[in-house]
Amino acid sequence: MGDIKVAIIGLDTSHGVEFARRIAAPDCAPELKVPGLKATMAYRFKSKFQTEEGQDKREKQVGEWGIKTTRDLKEAVKDADALLLEVNDPELHLEIFEQCAAFGKPMFLDKPPADTYTNYLKICKIAKDKNIRFFTASGMRFVPPVLNACKAVPKPLYATIYGAVGLPYPEYPFPKAAVFYGIHTFEILNRIMGRGALRIFAKQDHLGAIAHIEYPDNRRGIVELTVSGWLYGGSLRMSDTAEYFTLPIPYMVHNQVTDILKEIEKFFRGGPAPVAPEDSLEIMNMIDTVKRSLESGKTEALNK
Repeated sequence: MGDIKVAIIGLDTSHGVEFARRIAAPDCAPELKVPGLKATMAYRFKSKFQTEEGQDKREKQVGEWGIKTTRDLKEAVKDADALLLEVNDPELHLEIFEQCAAFGKPMFLDKPPADTYTNYLKICKIAKDKNIRFFTASGMRFVPPVLNACKAVPKPLYATIYGAVGLPYPEYPFPKAAVFYGIHTFEILNRIMGRGALRIFAKQDHLGAIAHIEYPDNRRGIVELTVSGWLYGGSLRMSDTAEYFTLPIPYMVHNQVTDILKEIEKFFRGGPAPVAPEDSLEIMNMIDTVKRSLESGKTEALNK
């Protein structure tokens, strides 16, 4: 069974380098390395989210691992079996996904899948029309602390998840910024509670925002989006039992990238998508609904 050849689309995010490290770096820690993939080429483009000097450093780094970089998309994907879309600017995701869909190769679309729910719907339509296999996900949903908590309380009545907003760029003030790092918390919530969110009430304060998510059967989710903190964790509860988990920052930074890359490798070999399209749509729908609730000050139903 040979390696799956992948092209890395984008060097304006650290994930482009971190995925490459786990695939190709000879000095990558054994517990982080993911076998079965071979990076053929990286594609870079001008991005408002990363300077040219910053991308030069990343190009030099992946080059030391034997990965050539190009500014020609056709050249980047020519020898690849599959594509890793590592594009930091979510406003470019729709455009670049459409360009890459023309090549007909399976894709992983890194988080967030788009800047808005509406644009993610357009991405899903492109994939369906062109019969493109793809999935999108945060690595947070695959980490052992989350999976172990789900095993301990498989169908919780209540779930509380906390995590970062991040405010990474001035172009993305809060609540618009929730799509960047807030998506991790909603990915975890979706993994724990499943689909079916009905309505959301969100309230902003000086620490970020709290979202109250209503589910059928009187189930409830709470998501805390924190401006100043980077710790992720939460609790799953029934009326008579509870399970708590935290994601240490070193694990969040390093191991979760490996966890999701293992899932990507299986998917590129023809395995089923580890996250159903309906789940990803609901996650983006929840983030959109949080924004609408913050603007209106009222409980808002998810988009139909």
